[in-house]
This record gives sequence, structure tokens and C-alpha cells, in this order.
Amino acid sequence: MKIVIAIGGSILLKEYDYQKFQEYSEILKSLSNEHELFVVVGGGKPARDYISVIRDLNGGEAQCDDIGIEVTRINAKLLLTALGDYAYQRVPHNFQEALEFSASGKIIVMGGTEPAHSTDAVSAILAEYIHADKLINLTSVDGMYNKDPNKYDDAELIKEITASEMMEFISGKDTKAGTYEFFDMTAIQMIKRSSIETVIANGYTPENLTKVINGEDIGTKIINE
Repeated sequence: MKIVIAIGGSILLKEYDYQKFQEYSEILKSLSNEHELFVVVGGGKPARDYISVIRDLNGGEAQCDDIGIEVTRINAKLLLTALGDYAYQRVPHNFQEALEFSASGKIIVMGGTEPAHSTDAVSAILAEYIHADKLINLTSVDGMYNKDPNKYDDAELIKEITASEMMEFISGKDTKAGTYEFFDMTAIQMIKRSSIETVIANGYTPENLTKVINGEDIGTKIINE
């Protein structure tokens, strides 16, 4: 299968060490023997920290986005280092480059692309652009809940949801640079129009990636309408 995998920066850099990069590199190397892999890496706390400085300097949202994008590309380079020869050792700056680099037969790793697009959106657009078979979004929670599970003990996991239902759920949420309201509206719109098979799962356990690809019942599946 041709698979796009979005990995949140807060997952890879929660402890500011190499461990998650190494764990993911081993799993991605193994999966690359059977699948064509494209990985999109988020910015996480480093991006939010730098964005905070830009705002303190009275920079605009586009400048904040630009700084955040640079951080995602640094994170992508860290993962490329961990992957070594299994990955194409350049970070694509756009979708055409990602497609061109994939001719190498190696794992492609990228970060952001342009202002106003979160890495959630980038992964969904990339999935459509390369005609991916599956999109997997690895985040900091087990999937989509009816309310924030970090704040409410009675939050319930939603196992299946349509893209339209997700769009209604996140409508009106904050879209400033560096914010994370579970999922990006642009990403949902892309998933809806392309009917991309999508699963959202907890990325703190890297083995969940393999489970999703093997079809195990974890996380939240965005189903076709």
C-alpha cells in the first residue's frame, strides 16, 4: 500500500530526546519492506515556543506560520537522520517534490509547506496528491472524543465518524499558528472530497502504527459518506 503517516511533533519531542525518533525509525524501516511510505512531521512544543517569541515581537500570523514550518522541517531532518539509508535524505518543500523524491523507492519525510496549512492539512493534501491508499494521523490521544479527554474524565472515544460530522464538530475552533484543536478543517475537507481511508490513533505507542496498517480496531476511523 501507499501510505501517508502524520506524526505529531509533540509525540516525537515530548522529552526532547532521541528515543521516539529511534523507535519510529525501526518501525518505519520494517514497514517500508512492504509499503510505500510518506511521513509528515509536526512542529510540537519547539514550534509553539518559537511562535510565542514571534508574537511577542508583534509578528503577524503568516510569520508565525513560516517559523513553525521551519521547525517542522528540522524535526523531519531528525527523523531522516534516524532512518539513514532507508529514507530519501532531503526534505520536500512541496507535494511535487515529495512525489519526485518517491521515485527513489525510499521513505519520504517532510514537514510543513506553506502558511495557513497545519501538518494535518499537509498530510491530507499529500495523500490526495499521490493517490495514497491510507492516511494515518498519529496524535497525543487515542482518537477523536466527544470532548477533550485531557479535561473531562467522562469523555467518550468515537470509533467511527464521517468527514462531514467531523467538520461540524470542529467548526469555529481556533486556527491560529501553533494551535491544535484536534484536527484541521482543511484536512477534513480534503479527506471528504477524496474519500481517503483515514485512521486517527495514539502515537505515543509507535507500535500502534503497525496495528492500524494491519487493520486492528484502534483509534477513530473516518468513514466514507
